[in-house]
Amino acid sequence: MPDRTSEGPDPRLPDFSLAEGGALDRFLRWARLSAGISGQAKLRMTVIALLAWLPLLLLSAADGSLLGVGMSVPFLMDVEVHVRLLVALPLLIFAEVEVHRRIPPLLRQFPQRGLIPGVSIESFEAAVLSARRLRDSVLAEALLICAVYGFGIFVIWRNYVALDTDTWYATVSPEGVKLTLAGMWYAFVSVPIFQFLLLRWYFRLFVWARLLWQVSRIRLLLITAHPDRSGGLGFLSTVGYAFGMLALAHGALAAGHFASLIFYDGAALPDFAVAVVLLVVVMLCLVLVPLLVFSPQLADLRQQGLLRYGALADRYVREFEAKWLSDGAPDDATLLGSGDVQSLADMGGSYEIVQSMRVAPITKQAILRVVMATLLPILPLLLTMVSFDEFLKGLVGLVF
Repeated sequence: MPDRTSEGPDPRLPDFSLAEGGALDRFLRWARLSAGISGQAKLRMTVIALLAWLPLLLLSAADGSLLGVGMSVPFLMDVEVHVRLLVALPLLIFAEVEVHRRIPPLLRQFPQRGLIPGVSIESFEAAVLSARRLRDSVLAEALLICAVYGFGIFVIWRNYVALDTDTWYATVSPEGVKLTLAGMWYAFVSVPIFQFLLLRWYFRLFVWARLLWQVSRIRLLLITAHPDRSGGLGFLSTVGYAFGMLALAHGALAAGHFASLIFYDGAALPDFAVAVVLLVVVMLCLVLVPLLVFSPQLADLRQQGLLRYGALADRYVREFEAKWLSDGAPDDATLLGSGDVQSLADMGGSYEIVQSMRVAPITKQAILRVVMATLLPILPLLLTMVSFDEFLKGLVGLVF
């Protein structure tokens, strides 16, 4: 079994990064837009964002829809498309850097902390290798592309995202909707790029959840009275940091859509209260719900711990009372500085830790991190509920 105090990666643990691998990663390396996930991240963000956005600017300028007179939504005024392609899209790419930096060390904690029994090391390695093969699947990414062009554009984007009014990307007439040249690039290049990266992230989250489930099938060497109150699995709650950028990207995507409806369809921010709540719930499910696979082991550990520590505490307290409260103590004995009293306090503290154990390695801080990252891009829309003068007066009143 690996030493609990060992430093660095376990040499037997297969290298695994949730963000690497797949056909897209190999293509970016071939195109010299990637030297590994951490290398050239800014270049990838810039090139992919410009590929999706810059042709829209040029084509809309060519056909007069850049500042289109009499048009409901000219290109420069389309808040949603700018937020989607210049904010949310780069965030989806930058999220790979954070996940690549945080997930591998997190996974290595299992063998390094001695949580994997020696007889189960091979099972753990097999789970990691299986996750890597699934992550690298070319078929999976091909199916994602088919889903984007077969369902994402003609169903999701057309019916739930595109505005039913004259815009820079389409005109509405009794005969139907006709895409402009800029609209064709947007519908068949820009939107598919964004949707593919988004679906790719959902697939990677599935790979992560599957890996955690396979690890949870191993009978882990959990510690009943571990101070993290999660049997030694408390480190898993830091996934909120790893996927924070992904939550931020979803918040930005929602904020752009809400802003478009507020500015051009007469909606108000309170109209989206249910949608915001659902978005937060979805992000919590994507990031934290996979950790629930460890709940059966933690619940069993807590139940067994309460019985064992309860029995141990009962034995100790009986002996303590027999020595100090039943006239059994020597005449010259003193409680001051006695190790018995300190041991009694330590026993009480250990029992409280067991009693307050979580049945999932999820902390309030982890929940708060995901919620705040999701809501942060939406907060500026509060300004749509008050005029700038009212906001400025309120701000001055708070400061002075």
